[in-house]
Amino acid sequence: MTFLAGRGIADITGEIAEIGLLGYGMPDQQAEGLHTRLRARAFAFAHGGRRLLLVVCDLPLVFSSVTRAVVDRLPPAYTEANVVITATHTHCGPGGYSHHAVYNSNTGGFRPQTFRAIVDGILEAARRAIADLEPSTLRLNRGELRDASVNRARRAFDRNPDGDKAPFPDAIDPATTLLTLERDGEPIGVVNFFAVHGTSMTNRNRLISADNKGYAAYHWEREVSGIDYLGESDDPGLVAAFAQTNAGDMSPNLNLRPGSGPTEDEFENTRIIGTRQYEAAARLLQAREEAEVLDGGLDCRLVHLDLAAVRVGPAFTGDGRPHHTSHAVPGATAFAGALSDGPTGWRFVGSERNPVLDVVSQQAIYRVSRRLRDSQYPKTLAGPISLLNRVVPLGQEVLPIQLVRLGSLFLLCLPFEVTIVAGLRLRRTVADAVGTDPDHVLVVGYANAYGHYLTTPEEYDAQMYEGASTLFGRWQLPAIQQTASMLATAMREGRRVDPGPAAPDLSARRRHHRAHPGTDEPHSHHDIGQQLSFAWDGRVATAEFVGVHPGNDPRRGGTYFEVQKREGLYWRRVADDADWSTRMYWTRLPSARGTTQSTVRIQWHVPDNTRPGRYRFVYRGNTGLARFQGKSQEFDVSDEES
Repeated sequence: MTFLAGRGIADITGEIAEIGLLGYGMPDQQAEGLHTRLRARAFAFAHGGRRLLLVVCDLPLVFSSVTRAVVDRLPPAYTEANVVITATHTHCGPGGYSHHAVYNSNTGGFRPQTFRAIVDGILEAARRAIADLEPSTLRLNRGELRDASVNRARRAFDRNPDGDKAPFPDAIDPATTLLTLERDGEPIGVVNFFAVHGTSMTNRNRLISADNKGYAAYHWEREVSGIDYLGESDDPGLVAAFAQTNAGDMSPNLNLRPGSGPTEDEFENTRIIGTRQYEAAARLLQAREEAEVLDGGLDCRLVHLDLAAVRVGPAFTGDGRPHHTSHAVPGATAFAGALSDGPTGWRFVGSERNPVLDVVSQQAIYRVSRRLRDSQYPKTLAGPISLLNRVVPLGQEVLPIQLVRLGSLFLLCLPFEVTIVAGLRLRRTVADAVGTDPDHVLVVGYANAYGHYLTTPEEYDAQMYEGASTLFGRWQLPAIQQTASMLATAMREGRRVDPGPAAPDLSARRRHHRAHPGTDEPHSHHDIGQQLSFAWDGRVATAEFVGVHPGNDPRRGGTYFEVQKREGLYWRRVADDADWSTRMYWTRLPSARGTTQSTVRIQWHVPDNTRPGRYRFVYRGNTGLARFQGKSQEFDVSDEES
C-alpha cells in the first residue's frame, strides 16, 4: 500500500517589539525588530487507516501549552500520540507562550498575541499538509557534515566510555539525515535532521531571527526554489524543514566563543552554518535514487512519564542496582549558561561552581536526604521546582515520551536537549528492542513539551551546564532508556500502551502580560508613515519612517514592508521582511503622555544578483484605528552595484 504524504507551510511570527527573546534568558534582550520571519513546516503522512503529523517550527522551544492547543483543534484522527511538534531551537524567537512562569521571566508574563500567532500558524501549516495528502514516495538518505558544529562540553563528553565515544572521534555527531517526500518523480518536501544549536545569533541581538536552521530552510525554499511566502497558490512548492536531533552539546560557534566561528560576524555565521546544512542536505537529495525507499506503514506510541518518580531497573542503571529519579532540581551552573554560546543574565553563580550552594548541598541537604543524594549527587542544588510549583507553575515534571514509526524509520521524540552520547544510547536502546540498526532510529529533541537537558550519568557527574540542567538527576537518561525500550517493545509486539495522565492544563492559571503599547502619535512636523531620512551607498539602502508599534498588528502571513522595483507603469515586490537581505529596526521614542512615538528603520542589503533599475521601500502599519502605508524616495541600482 502506497504512502499518502502532504506538506504545508505557514507564518508563526509573533510580537517583534518589547517582548523578551527566549533562549538565552537575558532580561535585557528585548525584541526591537525583525531579521527573518518564523515559520511552521508541516508534513502529513497516511497509510491505511493510520495518520502521522510532523511539524518543524522556527521556535526556541515547544511547550505543552502549544501542543495541547494545536491537537485540540486538529481533526479527530490526529491525537497527541501521532502528532509531533518540534522546535529548531533558535534562541532569538519571542517568549511568553508557555504556561510555566520560568520561560516567561523576561516577557512580563504570558503573551496571548504571540501564543495565538504560533498556534494559529502551526494549525494553518498542518491543515495545508493534511489537505495536500496524495500518493507519494518516501526516501531516506544519510550523510555526514563535519564543519557545522563543535562540542561545547568536551570535558563532560570525555568522561563517557570509549565504546560510546568511538563513533564520535571529533566529539561531534556528524550525521545528517534526509527524508524526502516525492510525487511524480519530483521532491515536494524534505526534512533534514542534524544536531546543532540555534545559537549563531548571540544574546546581543535584538531582532527576531530563525537562526541557522531557519536560514537553511529559507535558502532552499526562497533563494533556490523560488517560493513566494506571500503567494496564494495551493501548491507551496518545495517545503524544506531543518529539524533537530541530539543537539544538547553541539554548538555552531566553531571557535567556542559567542558569535565566533567561522567569522566574527553573527549574521554571517548564521548564513554560513545554515548554508552548510543546506548543502549537505542538497547533496543527499541529488543522490535520492540511491536512497532507501520507506515502506511498512505507520505506528506510534506515547506515554506521559512522571520524571519525578521513576524507578529505574538494574538493566538500565549500569551498576546492577535499581535507582530512582527525583523531583526537578536545577544545578547552580545551569544558571550560568553555556559559555561558548552565551552566558545568561544570572549573576549569583559562576560557570563552574558556587561555594555557598556547594556547602549547603554537600554538608546539609545530601546528609539529610539519602534518596536525594542517590538521585542528584554531585549536583549543587539551586532550588526545588516541585515545591515552587505549588505557589506558581515554574516547570513541568510529567512529560510526553513518544515513539513513532514511518516505514523503517523510528523517531524517538523527546522534550529534552539530548547530548550526542545520550542520543546514541537511546538509539541503540530502541534499535535493540525493535530489531533494527541504530541508523534507522533518530532522536528528535525539543518535541511536544520541554524538560531541559538529558545527559549520560558520566556527563552528569561533570556538572557542566548540560549536566546541571538535567533536572531529574543522574538516572534521568536510564529512566528514558527504560521507557523507550517499553514503547519500542510494545510497538514491535503490536500492543497498546496506556498513556497515563498528562500534565495538568495550566491555561487558567497563566499570568497575562498587561502592558499596552499605547496610542500611536506622529512626530513633530511629521505624519505617521512619513519618511524621516534615507541613505543609499551602493550596497545598503536605509529608510527611516515615522512608525507605529508593531504590536498593533503582527501581520502574520503578511509583511511590514516591501522592497519594490519599477517595471513599466507598475511597482513589483522583489523583497520583504521575510528575506535574509532585509532588516527592520523599531525604536520607541521618549514620551511623557503615555503614548507611543516610534521610528522604524528598514535596511536592504542589496544582493549581488539584483537586477539594475529603480527601487523604493513601502512601509505598512496599523495604528489600531486605521491602516496606512508610507513610501521612501526612489533610488537606482546600477550594473556596477549589482
